[in-house]
Amino acid sequence: MAEKKSILLRLNPVIWEEINKWAEDEFRSVNGQIEYLLSEAVIKRKKSLKKVLENDLQNDTDKNEE
Repeated sequence: MAEKKSILLRLNPVIWEEINKWAEDEFRSVNGQIEYLLSEAVIKRKKSLKKVLENDLQNDTDKNEE
């Protein structure tokens, strides 16, 4: 497995507190919770991007058939 990258992240204290509470509810560290949320966002984006690309491809196919 590739080595994880380290970053410095500055958060608003209110946001940090909410993430901390959320992490505690799910038995994760704050770092683990942030990584989980980012992973979910990337997966969601990829699915959305895939749908957009599939729709564009379908639209192009439909135009070519006309």
